[in-house]
Amino acid sequence: MTALLILFMFVAFVGIDFLVRTSLRRMREKRERQAREAVLNTAIHLDFTYEAKSLKRVEVPNPKARILAVDDEAVVLDSFRRILVLEGFSVDTVEHGPEALGLIQRHDYDFLFTDLKMPDMDGVDVVKAAKHLRPDLDVVVITGYGSIDTAVQTLQFGACEYVQKPFTADELAEFAKKILIKREARLEAQRRPNVRVVAPEMAEVLSASEFCVPGGAFLSTGHAWVRIEPEGQIRVGIDDFVRKALGSVKGVVLPERGKTVRKGDILFTLKGASGEVHVAAPLSGSVEHHNEGLLSSPSDLMHSPYDRGWVCLMTPSDLAGELAALKIGQPVIDWYQEEITRFRTAETPLAAGTLDWSTFEKQFLGQGEHAPV
Repeated sequence: MTALLILFMFVAFVGIDFLVRTSLRRMREKRERQAREAVLNTAIHLDFTYEAKSLKRVEVPNPKARILAVDDEAVVLDSFRRILVLEGFSVDTVEHGPEALGLIQRHDYDFLFTDLKMPDMDGVDVVKAAKHLRPDLDVVVITGYGSIDTAVQTLQFGACEYVQKPFTADELAEFAKKILIKREARLEAQRRPNVRVVAPEMAEVLSASEFCVPGGAFLSTGHAWVRIEPEGQIRVGIDDFVRKALGSVKGVVLPERGKTVRKGDILFTLKGASGEVHVAAPLSGSVEHHNEGLLSSPSDLMHSPYDRGWVCLMTPSDLAGELAALKIGQPVIDWYQEEITRFRTAETPLAAGTLDWSTFEKQFLGQGEHAPV
């Protein structure tokens, strides 16, 4: 009986909490909608003719997006403002294509809605010109039933969607939500760094905007790569993340031949104008050889990190036991994207001469008293 009472009280508490949260959310949405209605009723009477003769503008606080709509039918533009402002969008409307093109050159819009059939400049020309002026702008074509084929054709000129009129308030609101989600997903995908698995020599020819990891090699979280040689030895170097973060290297302190290191010990040191960074050993073992060519040509670390820029050759002491801690294949790509995003958030963009090497070493190379790698 006691257990049932406790269960009933728990269910009641959850139900009451849900009702309270729902009521608060609805009250907040109602207040926001009322505030937008007040803005809508006031803003459309303001004079913006100095920017465009037919311009009417309604700006809301913290808009979901900024929309510019052009249509020669005032009633359609009235519907756009009334519906989209109440949904949380800032909306500018004009009645002529040339006015719209002038505005997108001076303002940062997210979307342009353009009618197809307009007397002075049709929607096809507006689409072409808008995408030429602002390639990042998402253009939506407003079309009637008889012009759907032409609307579809505008997709090849850069339009992203088309909406058919007449439309209800709910239909336009749902359409705006859909294209906003698509735009945000596209922008997010563009923000994610492009990481490719490549042959070692390909790192020399990829564009600076791409990141590459060597096919068939392992990576430590200290950003050292490991390639297992046929004889069982391992070759070690720095990865593409390090070379792009540092920008340039003036010199390198190579590990001594015969030196024994444990995983996490300092293996070698990179020197530059901004200081130096220490790279930790990705595996335990002894150093058999080092790349003496780096002493006279340290730039090979930057130009050819996975080929001519190798640093040392080691005989591992516990390859089977320690190898599982390294990354290879798809996990490397996922981790790289996380690292690059973290770097861009915490520091300045990846570019030579903009980075504090000491901070980079502490946050990304995991160097120090047997730090995990």
